[in-house]
Amino acid sequence: MENKKYDRKNRKSTDGRGFDEKKGFRQGGAGKSARYDRLGSKSQARSAAKKRQDDPPGEATVSGAEQERLEQLIVGRNPVTEAIKSGVVLDKVFVNAEAGGSIGNIIRLAKEKGILVKEVNEQKLSAMCGGASHQGIIAVGACAEYVSVSDILSIAKEKGEEPFIIICDEVEDPHNLGAIIRTAETVGAHGIIIPKRRSASLNHTVYKTSAGAASWLPVARVANLAAAIDELKENGVWIYGTDGSGEDYRGVDLTGPMGLVIGSEGFGMGKLIMSKCDFLLRLPMKGKITSLNASVAGGIFMYEILRQREAK
Repeated sequence: MENKKYDRKNRKSTDGRGFDEKKGFRQGGAGKSARYDRLGSKSQARSAAKKRQDDPPGEATVSGAEQERLEQLIVGRNPVTEAIKSGVVLDKVFVNAEAGGSIGNIIRLAKEKGILVKEVNEQKLSAMCGGASHQGIIAVGACAEYVSVSDILSIAKEKGEEPFIIICDEVEDPHNLGAIIRTAETVGAHGIIIPKRRSASLNHTVYKTSAGAASWLPVARVANLAAAIDELKENGVWIYGTDGSGEDYRGVDLTGPMGLVIGSEGFGMGKLIMSKCDFLLRLPMKGKITSLNASVAGGIFMYEILRQREAK
């Protein structure tokens, strides 16, 4: 199918489909409504009591300090290996030397890099990562090392390539974020942008799911995602949102400097982020199910972008 070309200067397609800077391509959006309890302390007390009743027996709420500690862990053989190779700053590597397999090679690699290796038992490793599948090894370090949006743009410029950036709008499931990072790294994206609030961060689950790709792909964590998109636009990057109201992605030119927005798992893109998009893309849906997992849908779009870039 012949790709439609766009007048990028005037922000409209050759078929006359104009773009409203304030509203995007459609009036509506996939934003979430919020309800607030304004009934005072009694209502708050009742809510807190109900939450305690609903919590599973013996399950404690994770504190901020505990969450921060977990985010410093890189769990599993492949993620730890890739972190060591990529130069991520690691404080210490905990291993069960009796685990066998590739553990010996990882220990050797860590010692060559001057990283302290401490032998512990399986129970200690399981306690450290909250029972996650650690495969006999855990690294402790600055797991959440983030870059700036300008850093990502500089990486593309240094490579002599047009920016290819993934923007995650409130992707809260760390497994989805890890899968998106893994795909983004394989297609040659220059980086990923995530918001600080209502988003998964670079914790050990993300590292594990990304199969080590999180050690290679730069991630910017921003306080204001809309402002970050504006910064991209100021640097000549065009923003493509993913939404069921958009155009079939197979008929769109995806070869220019681009930021691809992947919406949240249950609600898609918020209204504000959608209004920032220059174009909206959709996947054809032929079955009874009208949506895909965020990381699966993102992967389809990313590989189409790669295909078009290589064919250019």
